[in-house]
Amino acid sequence: MRPSLRPTALALLVSAAVTGSLCLWAVAAAPASVRTPVSWGAGASALLLCVAVALTVHARITARTLRALRTADAERFTAEISRLVSTSAAEAQRFTADTARIKAAAATETSRVTAEAAEHVARVTAEADAEQARLTAENARLTERARRSETERSAAVAACANAAGRMQALATGMLADLREMEHRHTAEDVLGDLLHLDHRTAQAGRLADSIAVLTGARSGRRWAKPIVMESILRGAMGRIGGYQRIRLHSTSDVAIAGHAAEGVMHALAELLDNAANFSPPTAEVHVYVEEVPAGIVITVEDSGLVMSDVQLRRAERAVAARDQDLTGLSGTRLGLAVVGRLARKHGLTVSFRPSARGGTGALMMLPHELISRGALLPAVPAPAAAERPEPEPVHASARSRDAGPGQGDPAPDTREEGTARPGSAPDSASETTGSVPRFGESGLPKRRRGRTLAAAEARNGNAAPGGADSPRPRTTDPKVQAARFSTFSQAVRANTPHPEGNTR
Repeated sequence: MRPSLRPTALALLVSAAVTGSLCLWAVAAAPASVRTPVSWGAGASALLLCVAVALTVHARITARTLRALRTADAERFTAEISRLVSTSAAEAQRFTADTARIKAAAATETSRVTAEAAEHVARVTAEADAEQARLTAENARLTERARRSETERSAAVAACANAAGRMQALATGMLADLREMEHRHTAEDVLGDLLHLDHRTAQAGRLADSIAVLTGARSGRRWAKPIVMESILRGAMGRIGGYQRIRLHSTSDVAIAGHAAEGVMHALAELLDNAANFSPPTAEVHVYVEEVPAGIVITVEDSGLVMSDVQLRRAERAVAARDQDLTGLSGTRLGLAVVGRLARKHGLTVSFRPSARGGTGALMMLPHELISRGALLPAVPAPAAAERPEPEPVHASARSRDAGPGQGDPAPDTREEGTARPGSAPDSASETTGSVPRFGESGLPKRRRGRTLAAAEARNGNAAPGGADSPRPRTTDPKVQAARFSTFSQAVRANTPHPEGNTR
């Protein structure tokens, strides 16, 4: 705000009028000689006085105006400060009230959430405890059921093993009785029936051996001396139904250690049976024996169904599986599982491949640990029925012809102590000799521990005229030999169902 110039102008006019009057009086009163300097001095003095008065008035007016402005500003500032203070106090009170309200609401919400959380935790804890108790009870129940199932499974396996051992003993005794009858009877029709029963009993003995292998029971017997390869092959042939179609190609003179001969023979019989069952009824199954740096390789080739890659892998897993689980087995597919168990037991290597004959080839490699070239049990000629039935005389001993296909005997007629016939059903007990089975009060057969076919035949041979080493009287008449061979061929060619079902 600028101060007004009117008072200053008024003061200037008044001072000018007064000083002008005074200057005029002074000039008029001064002598004429000094009138000019006096006029100039008086004029200058008057001018200075007017200016001083005007400035003084203007300064006073300006100071008064500034004081008024300062006072007004101070009052305005004081009022504004008072207003701001009162506003701040109101805001502070409102903030304090809001803070208290928020704190109260927060405390209430915290209490509610804490209570709900505690209730939820208590409920969840109770549910968890109840679920834990239920799971504990369920786990105990399942554990008890699993234990009971395992006990029942172990009992069932033990019962199967015991039954397999009894079947082995019965098959052994049956074979001994049949061979004793073969020695006594010379009628062609009776002898043919006996040989047929002998063969079927040998197959039943192999089935009992398979059950014993799968259940972990003792299967087969340990031979006192190594068994020549030819006897191993013939013994395996004698345990299957389609032995007439088996063709052997072997010039090997090696032998298999006595402790593994029965297992090798059994595994080979399963492979031969597999090949015979899955090839046409008129197709031949060829067996090759080859000596390789790693041991002996026995190849079984058929011209039947070709296994796909998936089936080949499944078969190789079956013969190479490390576990002992029986849950994947079916009642008609036991052969490969049996081969796998025997392969693990004796260190055999079994593999499959497509055959050059259009079917499937099975290769079984025997390591050097099972091969022996020492003292051997001599091989016997092949069973007459293993060749193609022809009306010409067969160049084989009467003992081989009468033995039938079920007797791939590696042991000669002159038997060593502690040896037995590998073509027969094995005994699951000891290898010591004993008496024939007897029936006790329970109606079940009883036998002395260690009953074997060799012991039974030795007993029967000792009872026969001429002693155990006496060969059976041979018929030299060619007509009688031809009639006997014809009867035998008719007996073994009977179309009977396979006792073990399919194994592939």
